Amino acid sequence: MTDSQAAQIKELRKKGVGYKAIGSIVGLSRDIVRNFCKAHNLVGYASVISKNIQEDIEQGKACLLCGEPITQKFGVRPRKFCSDKCRRDWWKAHPELIKKKETSMYTLTCKRCGNEFISYGNKKRKYCSHNCYIKDRFWEDERNGI
Repeated sequence: MTDSQAAQIKELRKKGVGYKAIGSIVGLSRDIVRNFCKAHNLVGYASVISKNIQEDIEQGKACLLCGEPITQKFGVRPRKFCSDKCRRDWWKAHPELIKKKETSMYTLTCKRCGNEFISYGNKKRKYCSHNCYIKDRFWEDERNGI
């Protein structure tokens, strides 16, 4: 069994798909899928597993993205994700949940192209994009005819 097959089995099982259906999707036998699920604590009725994972996520016992169990440490802020990769991927998928202050948004004018742009948290920004920065800094000789 490859790593991609294992990841696919975990994902499908957490969505509530049965052993036989997963086996036909992944290309493995039902018994191999069932043994893998037993070893990774994904046994039982598929609908119950997906509900249990959702309950664990709501209670803070499982990762918000992948549903893997999280061990919480005493005396520190509770963790919501099992790894930094899961945290970054989750926030990338949910940009609307980022709380941005209206007072930290600045409307500025690009030094090179003259277009107005919004900068969050940096009122000293000069360029609207990296492309404008590169052209203004390094292509200046071409504009001046040198």
